[in-house]
Amino acid sequence: MKENDLARKVIGLALKVHRELGPGLLERVYQECLYYEIKRENIEVKKEVPIPIKYDNLEIESAYRIDLLVENKLVIELKSVSDLHDIHFAQTLTYLRLANMRLGLLLNFNEILLKDGIRRVIN
Repeated sequence: MKENDLARKVIGLALKVHRELGPGLLERVYQECLYYEIKRENIEVKKEVPIPIKYDNLEIESAYRIDLLVENKLVIELKSVSDLHDIHFAQTLTYLRLANMRLGLLLNFNEILLKDGIRRVIN
């Protein structure tokens, strides 16, 4: 499946999770539920994927972690915050660059309507 097809599928599953749980829970709860739904669709998904950072001769193996990585193509960054800020976009873009990926989804589950908390991030 291509990145855009995966993104559409994941958004549909995220909407399902949000309809069931609503806003106001911890990010970790949404992560586990979305991971579960993606796995149920027989789509490869990994959670808390470490991203190493190289600086000079130093390598920090688990400097950052991708919340969900779908089919090794799509980065999912989950939030449960009152408002998304530029730093959240920058974080997702940094993950895309470090992982050498093209497309990410920044999903803020702390919205009355999840569609208001969905942002595509392109590297």
